[in-house]
Amino acid sequence: MPATTRTESDTMGAMQVPADALYGASTARAVLNFPISGRGLPRDMVHAYALIKSAAAKTNAGLNLLDPARADAIQAACRTIIESIADPAWLATHFPVDTFQTGSGTSTNMNANEVIANLVCKAKGKPLGSSKDPAYIESGGVHTNDHVNMGQSSNDTFPTAMHVAAAVAIKRDLIPALEKVAKSLADKATAWDTIVKIGRTHLQDATPIRLGQEFSGFAAQMTHAQNRLHRALHVLGGLALGGTAVGTGINTHKQFGQRVAAELMQATGVHFREAANHFEAQHAKDGYVEAHGILKTIAVSLSKVASDIRLMGCGPRCGIGELKIPAVQPGSSIMPGKVNPVICEAVMMVCCQVIGNDTTLTTASLGGIGGLLDLHVAMPVMAVAMLDSIHLLSRACHVMTDQMLAGLEPDKDRCAALIEGSLAMCTSLVPAIGYDKSAALAKQAYKEGKTVRQLAIEQGVLAKDQLDKLLDPWSMTRPAE
Repeated sequence: MPATTRTESDTMGAMQVPADALYGASTARAVLNFPISGRGLPRDMVHAYALIKSAAAKTNAGLNLLDPARADAIQAACRTIIESIADPAWLATHFPVDTFQTGSGTSTNMNANEVIANLVCKAKGKPLGSSKDPAYIESGGVHTNDHVNMGQSSNDTFPTAMHVAAAVAIKRDLIPALEKVAKSLADKATAWDTIVKIGRTHLQDATPIRLGQEFSGFAAQMTHAQNRLHRALHVLGGLALGGTAVGTGINTHKQFGQRVAAELMQATGVHFREAANHFEAQHAKDGYVEAHGILKTIAVSLSKVASDIRLMGCGPRCGIGELKIPAVQPGSSIMPGKVNPVICEAVMMVCCQVIGNDTTLTTASLGGIGGLLDLHVAMPVMAVAMLDSIHLLSRACHVMTDQMLAGLEPDKDRCAALIEGSLAMCTSLVPAIGYDKSAALAKQAYKEGKTVRQLAIEQGVLAKDQLDKLLDPWSMTRPAE
């Protein structure tokens, strides 16, 4: 029977590694050390590492520090990783290090180095693990540290991967998802601009407002969200790479960080640049906290939109009922015909999770926890929280648009009926009869169960044509005209 394991070694000694695994001794040691969650880092982090290692190899070759053949072999291996990580089984097999690992992400960096080196071994027809064989290295083989990790440290590659993964996911997934929501809301704002309904402040009747005006506010929130994300991309664009161990740049070329950032910008379309101060970039994670704070703000915005639509759709007969929320599934196992605002609820739960992720990420970045002297040591959990929030918000936006907004309809008759019955209609009478008389009219109308219009006509407060003009709901939504 073929062997199920092979022996590899790192600086601490020999380790048994699954025979077909592309990782080596350092990764195997981490698998034994961190059996905590059973969850590896997200695919976007592995993708970012492949981009970084490829760009680093190309840069080192351009600086005449790495021979072109080795650089090409490393880049080819990185392409294989990028092509393969779409398969969850492949990813879990070869990148098995738990999320809850060393706070610098050293185990993940070495995992990437080992997989790349072993992919080169396979391409050259050499046994896995040959990257530690001196004869193989002398003949042009690729070493995990000397070549794949050339000019790098876990301490600058991991924070760089965090930024690259988050920025790429925001650009690729979240910005388009928000654009989709914003367009749907803006289209409804235009289509429903002639529908006048009652406004509400403190959940109590207020002066009329057009349904289109309310939805224009929702659309503006989503437009602001997109603008905020572009600011997040700028913050995430500063990369720690080039600082190596503590930010001084020991064992790397002074142009390395700048050149790799340019390569990453070309590969992703995100405006990456070398960090202005490597000590800040590696010792703290303030920019990451700021960027996720924007995601938290977006979650707050989405919760407002989803909650308001849920409120306006409550009923259908015994609530507000101004909106008809699409029936996408039965709402009760005991009450036949019941329909619930399930999409709104799902979106709002996503918002809760994102806010929770923000607490995790912020706490992990606190001084004395993650921010500790010359290295940040809680980065993996921060990366997971960030990417989880981006993924959840992106998917929630698509579901909200496709499953709820697309089929959302107004109940025009209900909107009109609620306006006529509102006591807040008396607000437009204030310029003509004064605040006190208007208030007395509203109170008496409520007491007698009449509309403001009915009682005003009965009491002859103003001529009917003047009342009709002042109590026109449409004109109340356009007071400047």
